[in-house]
Amino acid sequence: GWRPAFGILIAVSAIVFLLSFRLKRDYGRPDVQIDMVGVVLAAAAIVLISFGFNNLNRWGVALATANAPFNLLGLSPAPVLIVLGVVLGQAFLMWTHRRQAAGKTPLLALEVIDSQEERSAVYALFAVVALEAALNFSVPLYIQIVQGRTPLATAIAMMPFNLTVFFTAMLVVNLYERLTPRQIGRYGFVACTIGLVWLAFVVRNDWSEVPVLFGLILFGIGQGALVTLLFNVLVTASPKELAGDVGSLRGTTQNLASAVGTALSGALLVGLLSTIVLSQIAANPVLPKEIQSQVDLDNVNFVSNDRLRSVMEGTTATPQQVEEAVRVNTEARLRALKIGLLIMAGLALLAIIPAGRLPNYLPGEIPSDAPGNRLRSG
Repeated sequence: GWRPAFGILIAVSAIVFLLSFRLKRDYGRPDVQIDMVGVVLAAAAIVLISFGFNNLNRWGVALATANAPFNLLGLSPAPVLIVLGVVLGQAFLMWTHRRQAAGKTPLLALEVIDSQEERSAVYALFAVVALEAALNFSVPLYIQIVQGRTPLATAIAMMPFNLTVFFTAMLVVNLYERLTPRQIGRYGFVACTIGLVWLAFVVRNDWSEVPVLFGLILFGIGQGALVTLLFNVLVTASPKELAGDVGSLRGTTQNLASAVGTALSGALLVGLLSTIVLSQIAANPVLPKEIQSQVDLDNVNFVSNDRLRSVMEGTTATPQQVEEAVRVNTEARLRALKIGLLIMAGLALLAIIPAGRLPNYLPGEIPSDAPGNRLRSG
């Protein structure tokens, strides 16, 4: 179950809290006032975007479903919340520019995103974290539901991917003397793209371990290299005194990207599954409308074959019809996952565009913290 996981997080949080007292003490600056308007705008933008993406599946991607709390001329409120969040995000940037021009301390120093290289690093970071979150959602979903493995076995199956990310994030610095950030960024997204395409083609209902490991490791190499690289680009692009702003920007970007990636993956997979199931059942002579009316097809979700059998046995379906429904469900899940992975691969391929705008400095040309010695693009 999921409850023990939250219990473990409580214990870990308590340990982190106790260890935090060993941090070096720092004192606030009485001459600096917190930008409350900026706090409200930034927080509202993040909440609306996260809430909108998380409810795409329940409320509808475009048209409102029966689960939506309200609708706007038939439209789902989920995309409306996302648009409002983006608008508030732009309002936050405008307000920050205004406050900084007035000589006041902004919530976020705009120097950390004032160049093309820095903005490209933020876009690329958002893309790679969102892709990682989407993969971490879809692959365990497949392993547990389709393969029927336990949560512990699923965690062990994902361990090679996590270990690859961990070691690649440490070892990629050895390439900084031979490759520019732009080259590493492009190669990293190419590795992610190939890994996702490979996973899409090796997916089977009896998904073997070796092909899975190869795809996960390849994606992990790209993901680990990119996360470390992009953070280093942001750090070296800004003066040392703005390290706190860089850390805040990275943390916010990663958290928002993780939420968006997970929500989009869920909405995509469930949406694809619903479409495929409805189309296959509508053209299936073995499953007449009398049987379909006894099953809630409006809320098609990823369920195991055993769960589907138990639901179908509560209807008037014959054993033959039950097995046919299981077959349709199995094929639909497989196709949904294949298409979902290919769409993720397409997004990874598109992310090469911002990666191509990363700094292209040669070895030894990484800027120092001296004022004016900022990142240069080749």
